[in-house]
Amino acid sequence: MRYDLKSAREFAIRVCVAAGASKAMALSLAEATVAAECSGRSSVGFAHLPDYLEGLSCGRITGTEEPSIFFPAPTLIHVDAKGGIAQLGFDRAFEELHTRASAYGVTVFALKNSYTAGELGYYVRRLARKGLVAMAATNGSALMAAGQSSEAVYGTNPLAFAAPVDNRPPLVIDQASSATAFVNIRQAAERGEMIPEGWAIDGKGQNTIDSCEAIKGALLAFGGARGANIALMVEILAAGTTGANWSLDAPSFEEGSHSPGVGLFMVALNPELLAPGFSARMAAQIERLSSKGIHVPGNSYVEDEIDLPTSLVATLEEYCQY
Repeated sequence: MRYDLKSAREFAIRVCVAAGASKAMALSLAEATVAAECSGRSSVGFAHLPDYLEGLSCGRITGTEEPSIFFPAPTLIHVDAKGGIAQLGFDRAFEELHTRASAYGVTVFALKNSYTAGELGYYVRRLARKGLVAMAATNGSALMAAGQSSEAVYGTNPLAFAAPVDNRPPLVIDQASSATAFVNIRQAAERGEMIPEGWAIDGKGQNTIDSCEAIKGALLAFGGARGANIALMVEILAAGTTGANWSLDAPSFEEGSHSPGVGLFMVALNPELLAPGFSARMAAQIERLSSKGIHVPGNSYVEDEIDLPTSLVATLEEYCQY
């Protein structure tokens, strides 16, 4: 089914409110969901929305909680999501984050006690559109094994980075520390499809291409030890410095009635204070790289309509029947 962006937002708001979200939470989640679709990250767009709706219905997300915001230092913003969603905490602090980073040159945003963050590129993209260079890291419930262990010890623990570019959408890099996102494994299992070798292990710790067996096991880091090291770095930033749950301690985002309580860490930098004309330099450099056949991520963004599978729309509509 095809939706213009306004209708898609209204649809997302409606189903979120029906599942128990406050209007403020529904607005934040709807905006992030539509943005993920527009950026080509549909796996963390409307396809991921049922996870939030189920979380609201079962208590993994506190739908009416308002996040608390603290300022431990002029360039530090600390948010407690109180079992809610990261998107609302980010929205509540966004203007302060933008203002302080623009004035002081750099500001750190740290959020704890939230559900999974959704599309991580969403956060840095919004800051880049305000002229800031931004980096983000987030953890989640343990889904990925590392080293010689067959036990899941980290979330997919992604990193995202964005930079403003003159007369173009921002450059956006958003990638997991795991070889693939968990939602890709789950979708493959639902379709009965095999997965590439190197994505996951089964419940016995053996490499598998069977997506159903992978669900019982754990994801693998990309690049072996190097990817695992990045996952650990993300864990320290997103859980260690924010006070959120370590992935090993985070309740499941799929079942139970407790919030994963994970974290989101961001750094926002005003590049103009260091390199005046930064955005124009970025545009020129991207042109040069593109001319050499280099793919520059984040250069396309849909701003008119999105398509949603009819089966997914029906699943979402079910939440409005209760």
